[in-house]
Amino acid sequence: MKVAVVGATGLVGRNMLRVLSERKFPVTELIPVASEKSSGSKIEFEGKEYTVCTPQQAIEKKPAIALFSAGSGVSKEWAPVFAKVGCRVIDNSACWRMDPTKKLVIPEINGDVLEQDDYIIANPNCSTIQMLVAIADLHKRFQIKRIVVSTYQCITGTGKKAVDQMSAEREGKESPVQAYPYRIDLNLLPHIDIFLENGYTKEEMKMVNETHKIMRDESIRVSPTTVRVPVLGGHAESINLEFAKPFGMEEIFATLRGTAGVVVQDAVALENGAQPSAIGSMENLPYPMPLFTKDRDEVFVGRIRRDPSVENGINLWCVADNLRKGAATNAVQIAELLVKRGLV
Repeated sequence: MKVAVVGATGLVGRNMLRVLSERKFPVTELIPVASEKSSGSKIEFEGKEYTVCTPQQAIEKKPAIALFSAGSGVSKEWAPVFAKVGCRVIDNSACWRMDPTKKLVIPEINGDVLEQDDYIIANPNCSTIQMLVAIADLHKRFQIKRIVVSTYQCITGTGKKAVDQMSAEREGKESPVQAYPYRIDLNLLPHIDIFLENGYTKEEMKMVNETHKIMRDESIRVSPTTVRVPVLGGHAESINLEFAKPFGMEEIFATLRGTAGVVVQDAVALENGAQPSAIGSMENLPYPMPLFTKDRDEVFVGRIRRDPSVENGINLWCVADNLRKGAATNAVQIAELLVKRGLV
């Protein structure tokens, strides 16, 4: 099983290598791929040293699977070339997500859509992945009518330039690179990606459009606000859901606890899913935080409570490692599914 990782020297690419190793994916030969500038450098994987090559050199090695995380431009140019030689491409960029001829996949939710002729498969946006993993089973049971989501997205979602900018700002230095139009340390930016004509950002509309495609239900109304926060790793989301069907809170807790890939951490939830009337102590309360989700593949959910302003609504708080389940892990899980289905 020859596996190429395109963008192997980047933040997500390095996490893809870690996840492939941790999940014991059957890699017989790793093909690390990067730009001409990085070509010839060395990468270690499972005790062996590999030489980074160019996309063309990788194609000549005939990989069975290629995990792409090098940006939309690279994906647009090279994914079809890899696919043409029979390589299954799993692309982490936004390039193919809304292409009607390409599948957009979260294995726990819609892995069943994968077919023999799928050679370019899109990995969803990080903020979409964690939200839908958390709420997909709730939708099956109670039918979501409306989602209002506000995200608190860390700087690693932007990449190394953002990490360098915040590090310089925290040291009181002038950053040699500017990933953001304003200071990010000690600040919040309600602005992720470019603004569109409707006043929303591209990141916000990704959550709308990708939700409809993955859930296969365009009747779900989605109202997003995405915010960049000065946190090094992990995205958080405040999610408000309005359902078509009535529910008991014990049913909500039971559904979330039974959802694959979800961990419930709720300070006021008893083991049977009921809620006590008061909290005796404010110390050591369990609720999801980026501080404790680093290098984890699960989506953590807490602060689960009924919304008193609508008839069938709840609020919840959702946190995940954006470089893991939000990117690398989901891509590797798609690859695992391809192997399981005998498609590679």
